[in-house]
Amino acid sequence: MTAERYGVQIKLERGYLDGTVLAPKTAVPGVLFVHGWGGSQEQYLERARQAVALGCICLTFDLTGHGRTQDEQQNVTRETNLQDLLAAYDALVAHPSIDRDAVAVVGSSYGGYLATILTELRPVRWLGLRVPALYLDDGWNTPKRALHVEHDLVAYRKRIVASSDNRALRAAARFGGDVLLVESEHDKIVPHPAIASYLQAFLSAHSLTYRIIAGADHGLSDDASQRAYTSLLMNWLTEMVAGQRAGDRGGAPH
Repeated sequence: MTAERYGVQIKLERGYLDGTVLAPKTAVPGVLFVHGWGGSQEQYLERARQAVALGCICLTFDLTGHGRTQDEQQNVTRETNLQDLLAAYDALVAHPSIDRDAVAVVGSSYGGYLATILTELRPVRWLGLRVPALYLDDGWNTPKRALHVEHDLVAYRKRIVASSDNRALRAAARFGGDVLLVESEHDKIVPHPAIASYLQAFLSAHSLTYRIIAGADHGLSDDASQRAYTSLLMNWLTEMVAGQRAGDRGGAPH
């Protein structure tokens, strides 16, 4: 763990002594987990526990329209859920032990899409995305469920989308931190072209780690895929946190 170091003067009757104080930095990284559409914070609780073992402070939460507010799912919009995410981020960094220069946001599918947009609105150093979804910018305040009727999302996600044509991809193009991007080999909801759109957008990233989970579907419906993702995520977080503690200040948030 890195230490703070500063000089002191130790007073004596005849003058003073020169000294140096070294103290451990008490601030620790924060990790915010964002579930996908139709999911819940339960999906990330075990991974959050493992991140705590790395010395991080973690927050999981249920987006509006999920968990206790399931009844609101028919009417919830992307704007509502983005405001949820902003509120959750602010709650996390309000913790007195959080290092605000060392915040990770980890999101899956719809949560990954929102997490990418968040990077333009709040400082994020590390961005972990699993099968991040893509949506057209039109209808931002339309109920999210209606987007699947009004937009041909299947066709949209089967082509490469320019970063200038999509809000999440524009945010990705401006992101200067470290990125983990995880794809599922047999994903029919977020197919490879959608992932490739994110890949080509992250040109300004400090680092980009890209992995494919062999045999996995979108929801990681088998235990082996779940374990593979957990291993990828924890290995990446371990590397990021270790680098930060060693004094690597690369990839600081904008």
